[in-house]
Amino acid sequence: MANNKEQKLFTDFPPVSTEQWEAVINQDLKGADYQKKLVWRTAEGFNVRPYYRAEDLKEIKHLESGIGEFPYVRGVKKCNHWCIYQTIAVECPKEANATALAALKGGAEGLGFVVKNKEFSAADLDVLLAGIDLATTEITFSGCATPAIAELMIAKAEAMKLDPETTRINFAIDPIAGKLTLKGTFGCSEDGSKAFNRIKALVEKASAYKKMRFVTVNGQNFHNSGSTIVQELAFTLAAGHEYLVKEMEAGLTIDQIAPRIRFSMAVSSNYFMEIAKFRAARMLWANIVQAYAPKYPCGAKMFAHAVTSKWNITAYDPYVNMLRGTTEAMSAAISAVHSLEVLPFDTAYEQPTEFSSRIARNVQLLLKNESHFDNVVDPAGGSYYIENLTQSIADQAWALFKEVEEKGGYIAAFKAGFIQDTVEASANKKDLNIATRREILLGTNQYPNFTEVADPAITEEVVSRESKACGCGCTAGAENAVRPLKPYRGAMAFEQMRLSVDRSGKEPKAFMLTCGSLAMARARAQFSSNFFGCAGIKPIDNTFFKSVEEGAKAALESKAEIVVVCASDDDYATVAPQVKELLGGKAILVVAGAPACMPELEAQGIKNFIHVKSNVLETLRSYLKELGI
Repeated sequence: MANNKEQKLFTDFPPVSTEQWEAVINQDLKGADYQKKLVWRTAEGFNVRPYYRAEDLKEIKHLESGIGEFPYVRGVKKCNHWCIYQTIAVECPKEANATALAALKGGAEGLGFVVKNKEFSAADLDVLLAGIDLATTEITFSGCATPAIAELMIAKAEAMKLDPETTRINFAIDPIAGKLTLKGTFGCSEDGSKAFNRIKALVEKASAYKKMRFVTVNGQNFHNSGSTIVQELAFTLAAGHEYLVKEMEAGLTIDQIAPRIRFSMAVSSNYFMEIAKFRAARMLWANIVQAYAPKYPCGAKMFAHAVTSKWNITAYDPYVNMLRGTTEAMSAAISAVHSLEVLPFDTAYEQPTEFSSRIARNVQLLLKNESHFDNVVDPAGGSYYIENLTQSIADQAWALFKEVEEKGGYIAAFKAGFIQDTVEASANKKDLNIATRREILLGTNQYPNFTEVADPAITEEVVSRESKACGCGCTAGAENAVRPLKPYRGAMAFEQMRLSVDRSGKEPKAFMLTCGSLAMARARAQFSSNFFGCAGIKPIDNTFFKSVEEGAKAALESKAEIVVVCASDDDYATVAPQVKELLGGKAILVVAGAPACMPELEAQGIKNFIHVKSNVLETLRSYLKELGI
């Protein structure tokens, strides 16, 4: 008997060729179009097949490299430890310090301080960092005072004699992907030269502290403005490359500037695509830096921070955000990012509470301590599907990156409006997909909580897409500004509509008049209840009415402003006109479905129909307008 250790499994099963697989698939399709039924055309512009095999990896060159090897697709280090981040707003340094110490005690390993005030002294910095071990805790500063804080922090590090090898401090200075992109101007100088010279000076001043990073390329701004994954990656890389060019023109070498750049990107709920995005990002950045022939490899290793998507977060049904944040965190962890922040579930409408911040940290603690994601490096490596996604995203992003470079680089392309046009086209498509439910935001445009009323913290400002001021009052250079990008949340249009109902003082209702075929009546009643619930219109569902007269009588007694006839297509030709007559114009009559008899019903004055192809947002807005809301 063969030794069990040497016995190979499945040798009794003959191999199955691709041709055999395809033959069975085509047989099962029964003549249906293979491309339409099984091939997914992504928003990023490439096709995803229904399955992949080993032969699909033959043309993928990055498979030849291992973990920690150029071009770093599989990660920049031999372990998968990532830093658990929590961001804290700093208005009062003492209060922010107390919050920071509590966060560290609760499991945070890195702290992001967003300094709200332009004036920040060395004494303020001492108070803010009191009791925080700078040898073990990674710190990131952002806000309008960041360049000045960087000067203070370098002086503090020298005075404290902090170990240059272990001190990890980042400064989110980002005049390109941050200020220019969101304000349309550099503010301090028309071409940004003042900001670039300041970055150069900081890099030179902190030359001993190799793990101080003075630039954070904020790729989240593209995602949160509605970009595709490919656009986010391409424009983030283009902005990063612009920093290389500007700082080398200012006198730094590639080895001086490249390791000082940090990338911060969003991670969305597109699970496998996001895993592939970060893998592709490392590969492309490594090749960009390598083109400048650095003496040392560290600059080619992308330093990637991930933040769960703001674009996906909803103000209504906010606990669903916990689910979104968890799957997004999994994508980031599997893709081997350096650090990760899971946004608290209530981020959209209030300053995160102690509870919501703890839940956000716990997501990562669970991934580490119970799921042991940090013990496995690049578990996606070798996956036929993810390796092909990685290559496809890299190819598409590289093509778009080169297009930006051909236009003179990021700054020139942005001032020409190319980047804004590209992102806004994607955002418009996403908006339409949400309005028509091709893209689902659970609890917002599908399966809303019928009983929910807006939290008092959800204001018109929370659900408005108008750009919010940064809070520092900076207006320098505004007269020369170009069109900026405008971050928003995908749920805002639905939330604004629903908030108008919640704050109207009215309680509009939609009555489900179920009749005819029981199965179809129930299916369409459920569909219609979800449809109207998205606007905060309270559905009155009913199991079934034995006659149209019984249903119409109950509808009138309910005093519902909207009555939805829920029956089968075959029933509508007779049922809908009968309901119209019985209602006598005392309610808005809606037919659930798109029956073949629709033209005949319209000729009889029945104008309202809802179905799976409806633009849910525009349809609901029209009903609310008719109701005077």
